[in-house]
Formats: sequence, C-alpha cells, structure tokens
Amino acid sequence: MPAGLAPARSPADTPRPSPAPGAAMARPEPGSAPARSAAAEPPSPMESTEPEPSGSRPEEEEEEEEEEEEDEDALPAPEQPLAAMEDCLAKKMEITVSEAEKRTGRNAMNIQETYTAYLIETRAVESQSEGQCAPVESLWRRYSEFELLRNYLSVTYPHIVVPPLPEKRADFVWHKLSADNMDPDFVERRRIGLENFLLRVASHPVLCQDKIFYAFLMQEGGWKEMVNETGFQLKADSRLKALNATFRVKNPDKRFTELKHYSDELQSVISHLLRVRARVADRLYGVYKVHGNYGRVFSEWSAIEKEMGDGLQSAGHHMDVYAASIDDILEEEEHYADQLKEYLFYAEALRAVCRKHELMQYDLEMAAQDLTSKKQQCEELATGTVRTFSLKGMTSKLFGQETPEQREAKIKVLEEQIQEGEEQLKSKNLEGRDFVKSAWADIERFKEQKNHDLKEALISYAVMQISMCKKGIQVWTNAKECFSKM
Repeated sequence: MPAGLAPARSPADTPRPSPAPGAAMARPEPGSAPARSAAAEPPSPMESTEPEPSGSRPEEEEEEEEEEEEDEDALPAPEQPLAAMEDCLAKKMEITVSEAEKRTGRNAMNIQETYTAYLIETRAVESQSEGQCAPVESLWRRYSEFELLRNYLSVTYPHIVVPPLPEKRADFVWHKLSADNMDPDFVERRRIGLENFLLRVASHPVLCQDKIFYAFLMQEGGWKEMVNETGFQLKADSRLKALNATFRVKNPDKRFTELKHYSDELQSVISHLLRVRARVADRLYGVYKVHGNYGRVFSEWSAIEKEMGDGLQSAGHHMDVYAASIDDILEEEEHYADQLKEYLFYAEALRAVCRKHELMQYDLEMAAQDLTSKKQQCEELATGTVRTFSLKGMTSKLFGQETPEQREAKIKVLEEQIQEGEEQLKSKNLEGRDFVKSAWADIERFKEQKNHDLKEALISYAVMQISMCKKGIQVWTNAKECFSKM
C-alpha cells in the first residue's frame, strides 16, 4: 500500500517511495554497546561460551581475532554506500502497474475461477535522458505471483525487512464501501499498492539487484519455474521450528526482543487507528447525507414562497452539492488508510526478521550444548570416571568396563566430532554476527522510511480534513448569502 503517496493520482503521477528506508524501536545509540571482555559482561546471545579449538597459533593472530570480535560486538550501524543507492533499479527504470483486468481461467485443480490480472509496464530511464524514446516493456501478473515473489525475497534475504503486499481482501473498511475483492474501487487501490510494492523493492539497495525480481518485471513466461528452481522453499523454516525456537532460546538478544515488542505495539496502535477512522468516516457520511435533507426541505419550501423562493431554492442547491461531495471525499480518504495499512503489514515483516534471529540463536545454542556433551563424554572415557548418572554408567557396572582399545577408539571418534563441532560453532557465531549487522543496518533504513512516510501521510490527512471543513464553511457562507438576498 502506498505510503506517503497522494491519494488520488494517475499511474504517471505515482511518486516513488524514498529509497532510504529504517525501523523505529528501542535501539542502543552508536557507541552504547562498547567492546567488552568476557570477565566484565556476559557474552552476546549470538556468541558461544565454548573456547576456541585448541592448536598452536601465534599470540598476535589471537589478539587480532579478539579485536575483530570486539569490533563486531559493538555492532555499529553501517551506512549504506552512496554508490549502492545510486545503482538501485528505481533510478534506472520506470515501473508502473498501469491497469487491472478481470479474467476467468482454470486453476491448478482445473476449477474455473475469476481473478484480477495487473499490467506491469517498465521503461528504461537512460535512453530518455539521451533524448530517445525508450520502448515500454509490459506483461501481466496475478496477485498470487506477487505473493510468490515476496515469499522468495523473504526466505532469500532473512535479514531484510521485506516490503509488504497490499491486502488481498479489504479489511478495516467502513461499511458503506464494498469489501468485495472484485469491487472496482478496491481493485484500483490494490493496483496502487502493488505498484508501490514494486517501487519499494526496486529502490532497496539489496533487493533491487536480485535476478528473480528483475525477471519478474521482464520475463512473463517461465518465471514461476525459475523461482522454483532456486529451491527457496526448502530453505523456509517450518512454523513448528520457529515456535520451538521462540520458547526455548536461553539467551535472547535484548535488541531483537525489543524490536519484536515494538512491532506488536505498532500493529496494535495502527489497528486501533484504522478502526477509529472507520467509525469517524461512517458518522461523517451520515452528517453529510443529512445535509441533503436541508436541500429537499428548502426546495419544497421555495415552492410556496414568492419573495423568498429563489433564495431558498439556491440554498437548497448548495446543500445538495455538499451532501453529494462526501462520496468522493471518503473514497479519497481510503487511500490514506491504505498508507497506514502498509505499516500495519510492515509490523509482520519486522517480526519475521526477529523469528529468523531466534532460529539462528536456537541452532547456535543447540550446537554449543551438543559440543559440551561430547567433551564431557570424552573426559569421562579418558579418566574412567562418570560425573552424572547415565545409562552408560549403569551398563559399565553391570557388564564390566570397556577394553583400553575400545576406549581409545571411542575417544578418537569423539575428538574428531569435537573438532568438527568447534568449527561448526565458530561458523555459526560468524554467521550470527553477520546477520545481526546486516539486519540492524536494514532496520535503520526502514526506520528512516517509516518516519518519513507516516509523517507525510498524517500531515496530508490533516490537510484533507482542514480542506473538508473549509468547504463546509463555504457552503454555509453561500447559504447565508442566499438567505440575505431574500
């Protein structure tokens, strides 16, 4: 849904969203998370408490690695390179969803269905600057294909707050408007929302470079097969695993916990705001339409008056025009509601980033726990002592101890597994740090985008309300002049 966009516009007037987006939530200021020593503070949730693999390394290399780790812990929010912003697809290509068309066809189950297809048009910007008329490329896409694209982006770029799609079926609509997803007015608002989604992705410094996204804009046939060949669905984490990670992570990152709470609160606030707006719109509709009764009564009254008839008739006309204007006003207001709905859905995109972090943290903690268990087994075999009660200890007492050769063989296997586990743990730590850095950089981008868009939308909404009130004052001023001439 458009954010910060004018409510009534043609496809050519559609402004591009700001390409420099970020997320508003409690976040430590740069420098507030200084490098720390293990003795002073607990380790980061994305770090393991396990020691590094033993081996002969020069002390200088160890110190350099420690300095790198401390720098990573501080997690400064890296700025997006200016060159990357200038190279975004939105700077090189005009993208519009110019029209919607109702179609009938058969789905995968061979059942006839009615759906809406959207015409995507693209035009290269570079050739226009050279004075040439660039040809327009066009193709049709269904809403389900937009959904497939977004699912692919969400799985492939888990650290990015992927822009949401407009709603498939109308929600938070005041009851005078149709909630039918085939209603022309709703289809038009969704067309604008789908265009805004493409512009959001095209202006994102990372997503705009994705080949699948580019093919979505340029290649109509075979695009779905291209997406499925990426195997992104195999990478998608199951809902059960995500739920398990949420409840079983022992050391959650406070920043992501706060981000998750913020996204919940943002969704709640915007939901309440949309409900209030719907109630106000409904009452406003009633007030305007009641003014139409003034017009009818003044018109009937004018028929029985000679001197006052013309004035009453004119005043009634002004009231009729005023009553009829509410339909266009509230239709325009729905576009402002769509801007709020976009950030209602953005809240879920923020939570998706948090869930991915929880899954990574959960996998890290499970790997650390498995490594600790193997080290304990190795130590017990080497010393011949069992620290805790176990089935293995009871078996040894009942059936006798293992031979030295058997014990040595098991120790050797465990040592190999321990070495592999340490390498795996180190890899997961690095992966986790990279994820956190990338995620917070994109969250900062989203924060800037959100603040800009919502500020613009709220100001525009206030201006619209002021304009509407001025029209009401003008109507009654005109009515006063009509009465004065009687």
